[in-house]
Amino acid sequence: MITSDWFLLGAPWDCSGSGRGEQAAPAALRAAGLSGMVGRDSGDAACSIDGAGRDAATGVLALPETLRAAHALSEAVERALRDRPGLRPLVVGGDCSILLGIVPALRRAVGEIGLWFVDGHPDYSDGPGSETGETADMELAVLTGAGAEPLVSLAGVVPMVPTESVVMLGHRTSGLDAASARELARVPETLQRIDAAAVAVDPADAGRRAASWVPDRRMWLHVDVDVLDGEVLPAVSYPQPGGLDWDQLAAVMEPLARSPRLLGVSVADFRPDLDPAGDHAARLIALLEHVLP
Repeated sequence: MITSDWFLLGAPWDCSGSGRGEQAAPAALRAAGLSGMVGRDSGDAACSIDGAGRDAATGVLALPETLRAAHALSEAVERALRDRPGLRPLVVGGDCSILLGIVPALRRAVGEIGLWFVDGHPDYSDGPGSETGETADMELAVLTGAGAEPLVSLAGVVPMVPTESVVMLGHRTSGLDAASARELARVPETLQRIDAAAVAVDPADAGRRAASWVPDRRMWLHVDVDVLDGEVLPAVSYPQPGGLDWDQLAAVMEPLARSPRLLGVSVADFRPDLDPAGDHAARLIALLEHVLP
């Protein structure tokens, strides 16, 4: 058991609308034992996405369906926070754009927040610049006010999180293709970052440094499991080399997860359809059991 101080909420969200696998992660992680490790299980939000059309004006894939999913997830997070006072949320996705539902709920419930963003990618593209139009290419940009108006305004305030209140950890900065290099170049200088190579040198120190930044905000910890090296965890949509191993990820997460300013945690991009034996699900459960207080 992690502790009774957490509640679980599933976000079966796949921004590609293709049913490729992320939406099955909440069920797979429950089957691997996650719901038995937390104080309460609040079920799943009704946030599945089944659209396949790319919006002509914004370039965003499944834009109407994504907006509906974001509102549904926001309502579920807010309801769970009301129903579970004193408990912190553990939201399992789904892909990274579950943040488009989580952060608006936090803004309404808590006010201004900061974000520890642990991810193998910056997720700072936009609709026209993304090869796929998937919101998982661009959710950090949207949260910090750069993106299609219907998305950036989801919380009723722009930006939802100022760039100076974000710390990005674990993203790759070498060996990038042209599209990835352009995406990285879009990240504002005011957004604090520690890349994968720097994290790998001393992950515990990287976590401690990140935990000391943005001292005037309560913080949300978001983990996209593609921060792990693709050979360590191939069960993701866009695996990459040059990432962390499981021990390094645990070491960088631990100071963040144990910060008194932590509001909650989201975990995204696990693909159980690429994990038929369940070995990677079990390893992810073990990570959370080790790291979360």
